[in-house]
Amino acid sequence: MEPIILFGIILALSLAFVNGLNDASHSIATVVATRALSPAKAVFLTAVCNMLGPFIFTTAVAATIGTAIVTKSALTPLSIIVAMGAAILLIFAATRAGIPLSSSNAMVGGLMGAGVAAGGIGAIILPGFETVIHVTVFGLAGAAAGSLALAVLMVLLGTDIRLGAVIGAICGGALIIPILMVIGLLKLSGLLVVVLFIFISPIIGMVSAFLLDLIISHLFRHSRQNRMKRIFQPLHVLSCLLQAAAHGGNDGQNAVGLITALLVASGFLASFVVPPWVILTAALAIGLGTCFGGWQVVEKMARGITKIRPYQGFCAAAASSGTLVMETLYGIPVSSTHAINGAIVGVGATRGKDAVRWQVVREMMTAWIITIPLAFICAFSGYFLVALILPFVGGG
Repeated sequence: MEPIILFGIILALSLAFVNGLNDASHSIATVVATRALSPAKAVFLTAVCNMLGPFIFTTAVAATIGTAIVTKSALTPLSIIVAMGAAILLIFAATRAGIPLSSSNAMVGGLMGAGVAAGGIGAIILPGFETVIHVTVFGLAGAAAGSLALAVLMVLLGTDIRLGAVIGAICGGALIIPILMVIGLLKLSGLLVVVLFIFISPIIGMVSAFLLDLIISHLFRHSRQNRMKRIFQPLHVLSCLLQAAAHGGNDGQNAVGLITALLVASGFLASFVVPPWVILTAALAIGLGTCFGGWQVVEKMARGITKIRPYQGFCAAAASSGTLVMETLYGIPVSSTHAINGAIVGVGATRGKDAVRWQVVREMMTAWIITIPLAFICAFSGYFLVALILPFVGGG
């Protein structure tokens, strides 16, 4: 095997490691916040579940990363390696700063930047015009329905109608897309679905956690806190482990998709079929990264957004794990950061808007939005820099 391919595989495993250091750590945020498990036990169990995730779920996310973002001709060994390098640098810097960055979005932005540098703007696989029109029409219809429904509810409750209409429009426009995908009326893939779910994923997590919190609060309104803790603490742990497994099957597939694409680009594989050893080595790397733990990130998510009660930890973990499982099964490369943060905001919002530290949320959302363009710029510039320094690999 050529040295550049071996270097690329090592770089992909490094990506999986820093993914475990940053993204995978999110799975234990609510467990740490509610003291359902000690940090050591939480890290170990999360690492194990992250390793099991790729074997429990499909490799659909790996296929999306390796085939649906950039054209095959632009996926040269050099462009793949530069894309991974840009993503790793961004994720590592974010982890050091305690910012929960999306490794999936960093990788997508890196692939786009390096791909355009290698093959021009046509290297990006853009959605068809008809698909964009369908998404726009359905999104506007969902926003109108959600705005009307929540505005009417606000009238009945005698509260702020305009605020209800705005929140209803945001939630309705976002939730209609995954609903139509689930029932089979809308088929999305590639770059469009990645960009859409940057915004949709946290809203799904927030709404489902908010509703689950309200239901449980109503059903157990006469129960003592100790009884609720005995009931929901084990459920909380289980839902967090499912969340970790879903993360391993989603974010953990980035390295799998890249190694497979690298093997295809170099001619070691004739088609995009993921070898079992690639899944195993990437799973081990992400599990090892989780064991080291991104504690600054965990601290910000566990205590920086809002104060979480024991049963609310279950609500947040159950909502975010359900969101991640659905997205993983549909092959949508998303960040667990988005779903988990949205769910934490959802349970916090049940105690009123002042219960959530919105400044922290705004900082996180800003990081999510700029991740893809920042990774694009880094990879685009990095490609020409590396090609200039190492001209003998400039052609891939």
